[in-house]
Amino acid sequence: MLKKIITVTTILLALSIVSCKNDVLPKPASFLRLDYPEAKYANFQNNCPFGFEMNEEAIIKGEKDCGFTITYPKMKATIYLTYKPVNGDIEKLLKDAQKLTYEHVIKADDILEQPYLNPEKKVYGMFYQVNGNAATNSQFYVTDSTKHFLTGSVYFYAKPNFDSIMPAASYIKNDMQRIMETLKWK
Repeated sequence: MLKKIITVTTILLALSIVSCKNDVLPKPASFLRLDYPEAKYANFQNNCPFGFEMNEEAIIKGEKDCGFTITYPKMKATIYLTYKPVNGDIEKLLKDAQKLTYEHVIKADDILEQPYLNPEKKVYGMFYQVNGNAATNSQFYVTDSTKHFLTGSVYFYAKPNFDSIMPAASYIKNDMQRIMETLKWK
């Protein structure tokens, strides 16, 4: 009998020691805070038939045929600008630009179209915001419909995860809209 009491006492003592841990509490929700400097813009001009304003924090490099890459090293992103002269093929250029955007529909949750019209500067186009885990989050094209056609798209050097890159994508989206809105044909 004494052996049973000692065994029961040992078991109860062991259980009380194991059960005396602190309660586990969930951690409060927290968010990664990404602060980017307020954008300052400067005019970009060269020998190409257009000019625009771009973020001073970005680095621009000329490619062939008036194409450019605008890189954001801190955000690991690049805007690719591609220029094509219009040679009676405006419909083909428009279809190609729209096709490029809608190739992302597989991964995109939504594609928002925002038309852009500036008859005073003869700049007409479309801005696309691609929501979801697509390879690009923003794209645009602009044209004067007779001589010039320019497309732009942003790509990040990371696996597409919209929640993670959203602050950077939003910042660069504003820069892309600024390029569109300040574009001037020569």
